[in-house]
Amino acid sequence: MDDRMIAEEIASVQLEDSRSRQLQDVNPALKTKSEETPIMTSGDMVTEQRKGAGGDEMKAPAEVDVTDSRQCERGETPVEHHHLHLSSCNECLELENYTIESVKSASTENIPDLPDAYSSSVDSPASDQVSTQVKKINVVGKPPNILVYTGSDPDSTKFKQIQSVLKDCIDKDRYIIYPLQEKQALKDPWLDNLVLLVIASEEPISEEVQKKFLTYLSKGGKILGLSSLFRFGSIIVTAKDELKHKNKVIHFTKTDNTDIELNVLTSGKVFERDNENNFSNIQVLGYLDPPEKDLVIVRLPHGDCGGEALLIQVHLEASADSHMVQDEADFSSLKMSNSKRCEVLSEILTSLCLSCEPSEVPSLTPIYLLMAKETNRFSFLEWLRSLADADGIIKSPKVSLKLLTTPLPGVEVTPTLIPVVTTFPEFSSEYFSLHTYQQNLRTEKLGQIVFFVEVTPTTMSLFDGLMTNSPQGNGLIAIAARQTQGRGRGGNAWLSPVGCAMFTLLLSIKMDSKLGQRITFLQHLVALSVVEAVRTLPGYEAIDLRVKWPNDIYYSDIMKLGGVLVTSTLMDKTFHVLAGCGFNVANSNPTICINDVIMQYNKYNRTHLKPLSTDQLIARTVTVLEELMNTFQDKGANGVLPVYYKRWVHSGKQVRLWNEEGPFAYITGLDDSGFLQVRTESGNIVTVQPDGNSFDMLKNLIVTK
Repeated sequence: MDDRMIAEEIASVQLEDSRSRQLQDVNPALKTKSEETPIMTSGDMVTEQRKGAGGDEMKAPAEVDVTDSRQCERGETPVEHHHLHLSSCNECLELENYTIESVKSASTENIPDLPDAYSSSVDSPASDQVSTQVKKINVVGKPPNILVYTGSDPDSTKFKQIQSVLKDCIDKDRYIIYPLQEKQALKDPWLDNLVLLVIASEEPISEEVQKKFLTYLSKGGKILGLSSLFRFGSIIVTAKDELKHKNKVIHFTKTDNTDIELNVLTSGKVFERDNENNFSNIQVLGYLDPPEKDLVIVRLPHGDCGGEALLIQVHLEASADSHMVQDEADFSSLKMSNSKRCEVLSEILTSLCLSCEPSEVPSLTPIYLLMAKETNRFSFLEWLRSLADADGIIKSPKVSLKLLTTPLPGVEVTPTLIPVVTTFPEFSSEYFSLHTYQQNLRTEKLGQIVFFVEVTPTTMSLFDGLMTNSPQGNGLIAIAARQTQGRGRGGNAWLSPVGCAMFTLLLSIKMDSKLGQRITFLQHLVALSVVEAVRTLPGYEAIDLRVKWPNDIYYSDIMKLGGVLVTSTLMDKTFHVLAGCGFNVANSNPTICINDVIMQYNKYNRTHLKPLSTDQLIARTVTVLEELMNTFQDKGANGVLPVYYKRWVHSGKQVRLWNEEGPFAYITGLDDSGFLQVRTESGNIVTVQPDGNSFDMLKNLIVTK
């Protein structure tokens, strides 16, 4: 029910003639091309574009003030960095018990070639502002550049993979990630202008390039080796073909001396100590699970200026959907360790003096009133205006809404007062396609009127002032691209990145109706609707999405993809219901998403199913929900339970009740109220209510909250 949106600003300048002459004086072979060129970063940076002798385009960031203390370079204790909160798989799998904080999945970009030089002099109206922004994001006192050396990588596939992984972990607004090619590695300027060199080539490294890398280390540089042959000092790399691309358990030691155990893919190489040299300065951070206990993660210092290399011989950069994973069981176990993999990477990057703090929460945005059918707009606006005061405000204890006929630049949006733009010439958002939504919505009432907002605290509060006023609001839907204070069961928080489908429906259900008499079934219907929205698509019938009691959406019985939160108020014999739902459509990290499951299905079944979008699945979910609600109102629970049992994960499962030493029981189904029924070994039937209990899928344990 939450999502993430980060806006990117792009600045460009022209290279001055005077600066061109200076560059040509240094290297006559260089020719300056005075064109505006966008920089590939989310901070405000300025770029130069030049052409080298070989015709390659080059870009250079603007000159940066590097007078801050370089603690890491001198071997001093670095400024405290807060670890990116990814936590354990259990935290992501069990919304009832924990707070979930997800990580935005970064998209790959076309990154320009590494520049020959990293300084420029720019006099333009925007120059001071851009320079200030550069200094603001450069709090570690060094140019915010990360270089990735991938050897022979003609189509940049390896680079893009590493770039995406790094962006999942670091503060994306602080650093720029560039590829480093061999011919560029042999040139001097890059040595003093980066915070981290990543070596991710499995090819042999030439003696000349090796010397450059060691020179960089001797000046206090930091190197991260990812399954590469780079080594020095008293450590050697030994090939073990039997470990190539194998799913193995490793043990990693964090800086606080606690251990993390996780599944990763091995590279087919391990580290060994060179007995002929002193190896007392080698710090072992990771090793394979017994019996191998091979060294796979080590830290080595170099020189007297604080230089160090952290070398890794497992594929921490490879996710479970990598081409190297060929077995479904491996895919599942690697996905289960995915959040730990990201945690280990963040720990490693933080130890190398990078900031892995999450980016700032984006500013809140206004609501846009959208219509699946424009014929509904006039009557709904009349009703909406009837609820507002003389200032156009619909007041509510939680969130008040201010009606605006046109969007106003710079209009203030606060958590307690949010503008609703009711009229605008044309709606456009990179996070939501109204056309796609309209194409997939097939309802009479639900979802026909849309409150769309890019960033909001939570959609569950947007209808606070509309819930009990009139049946006109029945079926109204709020859709968010990102929520900053999303809500889960039991008051838990839920923060999600762009790529999650998040919405809240406003429903009115008569108490004396069949569904009104069994109102607790509604959360089951919403969860089932998400699963059916995917599995009723032609070709997607075998995509293994399921429901878990009482309100979760799962990949098989392995990992959680989403959840449901339903609250209701009874007034005048009518339940006024807020049905909130959030499920991961397109974010592979920190756990799994629907498109991951689709991609794996394609891989193992040689199909070509297309990835799905959030707007498409929200519309389909609402369509299925209306059908299920109508069926329930007509036939009662027996009308929907057959398909519910077909899709749930619990049939015949043995569980323990109350604690790990409690009695065994077998799940039998749902009772008339939608509560879980289990049969104990003594034959007694026990009813388990959702509000007082939680189902731990990992332990097959039903526990009292």
